[in-house]
Amino acid sequence: MTKFLFWNVNNKDSVAHVASLAHTYRVDVVMLAECQADAGDLLLALNTNSTRDYNYSPKIGCEKITIFTSFPSEFIPPLYETDRLTIRHLRLPGLTDLLLAITHLPSKLYWDEGSQAPECFELSRALRQAESLVGHARTVLVGDLNMNPFEDGVIDAAGLHGVMTRDVAKKGARKVQSRHYPFFYNPMWGLFGDHTRGPAGTFFYRSAQHKVFFWNMFDQVLIRPDLLAVFNNDELLIPESTGKRSLLSGNGHPDGAISDHLPIIFALDL
Repeated sequence: MTKFLFWNVNNKDSVAHVASLAHTYRVDVVMLAECQADAGDLLLALNTNSTRDYNYSPKIGCEKITIFTSFPSEFIPPLYETDRLTIRHLRLPGLTDLLLAITHLPSKLYWDEGSQAPECFELSRALRQAESLVGHARTVLVGDLNMNPFEDGVIDAAGLHGVMTRDVAKKGARKVQSRHYPFFYNPMWGLFGDHTRGPAGTFFYRSAQHKVFFWNMFDQVLIRPDLLAVFNNDELLIPESTGKRSLLSGNGHPDGAISDHLPIIFALDL
């Protein structure tokens, strides 16, 4: 079982919290957005009192994402990077290889949905090109999308084409105007709202506008159909605690002193 952690740490002093999460949940791949901490400090914290030997995974152009792994960095080389996207070819010895794409898309503070959706079209194109390069579609996309699972860029066929059920995703793709568009399965729907285990989303925002969702699921993991057999929904969670400290404030919302986002953890039985 290979375990993954993604967290937008909001440029906060996150070293101790990231290390605690990684140790508590026995994480193999640590993926961070908005991380200003020194990589050496993080690496030292990850390897202190740890059962794993973490390594820093070098970048070739993506400054928005920082990655640490419990295996040598040569097993997760970058195939393609932009400032906001890194696509890695995860090739662990003796295990099934896959594409791991990590992204941090522009914030709603600066982009409206009319700009966010086309950015997902470009992201989808980059993913399909990477899949063509490696010759398979065993792809995981994870990151801070700054969109909810129901927004146009996430559900649009030419965008991420993320659907809420395995049964639909298992169909592989659908045709629109004679063009085939592959599905992603988006399991984050199952953690959205207060009738779920854990927090109702990963980001909380209120304003005086008429249209406010309050809880949002900006941080998501999406799975291509070819990986559904190795993805267990029960291993997907939004942690409320690092193991040493709560990530929630007294009102049950993300503690802004730590980060305005909550992390997500998932696993693949490779």
